[in-house]
Amino acid sequence: MIRKLMPVLLFGLLLSGCNQKHKGHSANNETTAMKSQTEKAAKPKILFVLTNHDQKGDTGKKTGFFLSEAAHPWDVLKDKYVIDFVSPKGGKAPVDGFDLSDPVNKEFWDNPEIQYKINHTLKPSEINPDDYVAIHFVGGHGAMWDFPESKQLAEIAAKIYEHHGVVSAVCHGPAGLVNIKLDDGSYLITGKKVTGFSNEEEKAVKLTNVVPFLLENKLKERGGIYSCTSKFTVHVVHDGRLITGQNPQSAKKVGKEVLKELQKD
Repeated sequence: MIRKLMPVLLFGLLLSGCNQKHKGHSANNETTAMKSQTEKAAKPKILFVLTNHDQKGDTGKKTGFFLSEAAHPWDVLKDKYVIDFVSPKGGKAPVDGFDLSDPVNKEFWDNPEIQYKINHTLKPSEINPDDYVAIHFVGGHGAMWDFPESKQLAEIAAKIYEHHGVVSAVCHGPAGLVNIKLDDGSYLITGKKVTGFSNEEEKAVKLTNVVPFLLENKLKERGGIYSCTSKFTVHVVHDGRLITGQNPQSAKKVGKEVLKELQKD
């Protein structure tokens, strides 16, 4: 009788061992997945602001956020930070400066997670400023129309700054800075060194009479200590936790300065 039962018992033991091994693999896979999610969740977060505006005044020409001004800072920051995207209205953000011959732009644009995020940008009402160590205003001509009008974004940026976070902007992105007020009622940029798309550059692209205001003039009007260099060359101004870049060519360096400021002891 025992001899007859031996094959059955052996088969049962082998099956049990296989099941335990399979469970072990499943548990390991689940642990790895959970670890990956935990590590991602543990990364500090940076908020990128994109425009919803897609028209250059009455010209009939399309605009939006300038691709490289999001892609290049993202490329610098993505390994150490989670990047979220917000816009004044939320939802899909139109794009301009669409150049996929730039490998960084292409990597950014081909990233499925990024595609989802820029097509489903968060609304300001969905943002808790305490969740972010920095906010970056991405340029593109569209920013000139809707960034200054968003009181919610200005409040978010002020809270991030006053909680010792970094505020950065590039090209026309500083349009998002002009109406940010701190708790004492002063404008964020008053008395601080700043840059942004220059009057000379606006003239060069023949939009001086199209944009609602000239960014260089408005930054000065708000008390910013404005500087610029030759048109379409790299110029970045780093004044404490406020970092600004003059034009698309300055986008990567803005990202590097943000990283440097955030990594300070």
